[in-house]
Amino acid sequence: MFSVQRDLDLALWKNQLTAAPYLSYLYSYPHKTAYREFEPPLSLPALWEQEQGDSFFLYMHIPFCAMRCGFCNLFTLPDRRDDVHEVYINALEKQARQWAPFVGHRPASRLAIGGGTPTLLNEGLLDRLFIIAEDTMKVDLRTTSISVEASPDTVTEGRLSLLKQRTVDRVSMGIQSFTDTETTAIHRPQKKNEVERALELLKKYDFPILNLDLIYGLPGQTTASWLYSLDSALAYEPEEIFIYPLYTRENTFLKPEQVKQSGQDIRMECYRLACDKLASAGYAQHSMRRFSKPIAKPSKELLPFSCQEEGMIGLGCGARSYTRGVHYASRYGVSYKATKSIIADYVDTVDYTRADYGYVLSLAEQKRRFILKAILHREGLLLTDYGQRFGTAALDDYPELYRLVRIGFAHISEGLLLLTDEGLGYSDAIGDWLISDSVRELMHEHVLL
Repeated sequence: MFSVQRDLDLALWKNQLTAAPYLSYLYSYPHKTAYREFEPPLSLPALWEQEQGDSFFLYMHIPFCAMRCGFCNLFTLPDRRDDVHEVYINALEKQARQWAPFVGHRPASRLAIGGGTPTLLNEGLLDRLFIIAEDTMKVDLRTTSISVEASPDTVTEGRLSLLKQRTVDRVSMGIQSFTDTETTAIHRPQKKNEVERALELLKKYDFPILNLDLIYGLPGQTTASWLYSLDSALAYEPEEIFIYPLYTRENTFLKPEQVKQSGQDIRMECYRLACDKLASAGYAQHSMRRFSKPIAKPSKELLPFSCQEEGMIGLGCGARSYTRGVHYASRYGVSYKATKSIIADYVDTVDYTRADYGYVLSLAEQKRRFILKAILHREGLLLTDYGQRFGTAALDDYPELYRLVRIGFAHISEGLLLLTDEGLGYSDAIGDWLISDSVRELMHEHVLL
């Protein structure tokens, strides 16, 4: 009788997961909407002094775009003005000078410049970011993996020549769709011929890794038009492709009902079609979103850095920083008014050496984060790594993980807890399920500005 009831409970739980596979996207944990004000503020020199790890990850956030897309809830402001950009870069440099003394005791293994659209900056301001990284943060650009985000309209000979000179080895460009009616539906002023021009120029400069982003589930999109966008991207032989399900969020133009086509949600069908097509084209799947070609020779000898580790140094308004026990950032907003106000406060800041907004992770939340960051990737959770880090067993601490095995969404092999192909497709639902009650409560209480 107990076994029958357990099977019924598991079946019900599986149905709940599969019925709502796109509840939230956890690219980090805890989610930024769980952040709250620190009372009193924390001293960053004291916080980073005790941080472990062989290397750090340096991230610079540029919160400006030509315009905000209809689906976007990132921290970004539509503003093309060079003078506004320059004031912001001045503030970022000031922040870097104040941070360098207490984060410079470990080398940077990665440098990522994101946003927003970093390549919206003019060439002089864009180059200043590399000068700040090299001269102030002591990043060796020759040995550090460098990734820069771009948009088709900002891809020019001058900017690409600069990125090449600065030894950028990965350029990531958001395309979302090769169909003009679909990009128009998401309030993105982008035409296919502009995308093709940018791609041809990027291929000419031959960066070691070209990544292209696509979105499935767009208003008016069909499985046929989705496959057309995939084929169009594959024609340029990018080393990486990221595919994202469309999310509709608070304070964005798109509404939930726009995801469904004739009353149907085609996102899971699109995802499965993409997995098949990309596999047949020789791409390996690393997560629900990331697919890559095998790269014979890395362009640089990289220092070790694991996604389960912390040591994320976030410079710029909207950037988050992660130490083992504390995550912190500036305030978060989506609306034009809120974002503009938060950026204004950032550029007027005198003392950047205190954190006044973020989340202090208990040991239980550190363990949960470690599990989440591992199992949502193809590499999986190495159980011995968890044991070495925390001195306990993951499956003893979180026996509910066995549920994933029992419903066929995960398996345990040679000390690895891995999601199956089916489970990987429901990564967002699994991630949402693993959010702790206390973090979920904070997320629900958060008022988005």
